[in-house]
Amino acid sequence: MSSEHHYSVTVTWTGNLGEGTSGYRSYSREHEVAAEGKPAVPGSADPGFRGDPARWNPEELLVASLSQCHMLWYLHLCSVNGIVVTSYVDEPEGTMVVDAGSGGGRFSEVTLRPTVMITTPSLHAKALELHAEANKLCFIANSTNFPIHHKPTILDCLKG
Repeated sequence: MSSEHHYSVTVTWTGNLGEGTSGYRSYSREHEVAAEGKPAVPGSADPGFRGDPARWNPEELLVASLSQCHMLWYLHLCSVNGIVVTSYVDEPEGTMVVDAGSGGGRFSEVTLRPTVMITTPSLHAKALELHAEANKLCFIANSTNFPIHHKPTILDCLKG
């Protein structure tokens, strides 16, 4: 049986500098992304599109959401397969291509680079395999139309 989950956020533009959008340079790209009961996320455009580099841009948030979704599925799969993960750090990168004519564009790929530490060296191969399964289960990855590559590193740690 399938189920549906609904997500509601509020995106509020906060960049009216007094002239609205009267010209391309007359407004800021600043905005806030909020959801009930959660702190607001300060957003802007990519600095290449007149955005504030101190704020999150939608492209970074897309890459982050892919990484988060993959990590959460991966940790679940490790848990149910008896693999104890003690550390997980990802440094993902995404590539966006901008069309010269329209200025629009799309992501061409994202590469996840998780470094995972596990307690049982004999489960190293299984820990690597689970990244492919996590990708198949990730809701965000299943919603994209570009390849998501995985370059995981599995490290063995000694208990205690």
